[in-house]
Amino acid sequence: MADNTLLSRLDGIEARFDEVATLITDPAVIADMKRYVRLTKEYKELERLVDVTRRYRNLIGNAEEARAVMASETDPELRQMAREELDSATAAIPALEEEIKLLLIPADPEDAKNVVLEIRGGTGGDEAALFAGDLFKMYARYCESRGWTLSVTSASEGAAGGFKEIVASVTGDNVYGTLKYESGVHRVQRVPATETQGRVHTSAATVAVLPEAEAFEVEINEGEIKWDTFRSGGAGGQNVNKVESGVRLRYMWKNPLTGVSEEILIECTETRDQPKNKERALSRLRTFIYDKEHQKYVDDIASRRKTLVSTGDRSAKIRTYNYPQGRITDHRINYTIYNLQAFMDGDIQDVIDQLTIAENAEKLKAAEL
Repeated sequence: MADNTLLSRLDGIEARFDEVATLITDPAVIADMKRYVRLTKEYKELERLVDVTRRYRNLIGNAEEARAVMASETDPELRQMAREELDSATAAIPALEEEIKLLLIPADPEDAKNVVLEIRGGTGGDEAALFAGDLFKMYARYCESRGWTLSVTSASEGAAGGFKEIVASVTGDNVYGTLKYESGVHRVQRVPATETQGRVHTSAATVAVLPEAEAFEVEINEGEIKWDTFRSGGAGGQNVNKVESGVRLRYMWKNPLTGVSEEILIECTETRDQPKNKERALSRLRTFIYDKEHQKYVDDIASRRKTLVSTGDRSAKIRTYNYPQGRITDHRINYTIYNLQAFMDGDIQDVIDQLTIAENAEKLKAAEL
């Protein structure tokens, strides 16, 4: 019953877990923030694997003991108890083996990160901006259902409503590992509110989910940042128009992939506190640069896999929302469901689960587990 190959791969895991547990309490390691963060993440990943490994070894041991009792014992009652123990262990082992195989695959180090969520209206004019607004509401409701915190950093409203562009930060547990599947072009087919003849139009919006960079992951020469302040517009009382709380950041950066220097422009009007807006603009700058530098890693993953599940190709059309048919189709896995209204109300977990399953299947195949 025991999978000797799998057991051999588990050898040494508990020893490494104990080693990492000791290291993260070492003052010298704690002082080295990069190393400490890396080891803390490794500890959390190993903790789950060690727990499953121990349960797996116990089940195998129980099954072997039950077989030994059945082979040597003549008492019918003891043999029956051994048979029940063997059946129980035999039934539980395959599921644990599959869980272990997935846990043995190195986790994406980005999965635990918070994200910057960017939604932009694409082709379709006012209707595209309205759809971008609908997508934002969908993600806001989904984040609320997960207990995550979503904070709007900047927004540019469309003439007829919705957003030409909206940027938000999302913080919580395993945010990037969940939302990374949403990056790409989302296409909508419906009759726009401005359509007088009832014709179905096709519009699109782009979604980018960027892992939020930690301060020590990106090198920025803050002395070269040019700051401007301005008065925020919109509702909010007397303070909005009289205090220059909005900030604009300009930074010249050399793209390591192209070798070309480019100016990065970031605005933040999220709060009425200028220092807080500066801090959040800096966070967006770090995330932008980290995302660009991280792109080669993401592209390498994509080139080794058959589907577009977790690529960084944000020009790829990933999903269609067909309102006349009440249908959502994810083109990466050819998965269609007919609960569009619930989906737009934030009930998107089913599709994310299917994408996760598809990606895990690719990982297992690539790892030959």
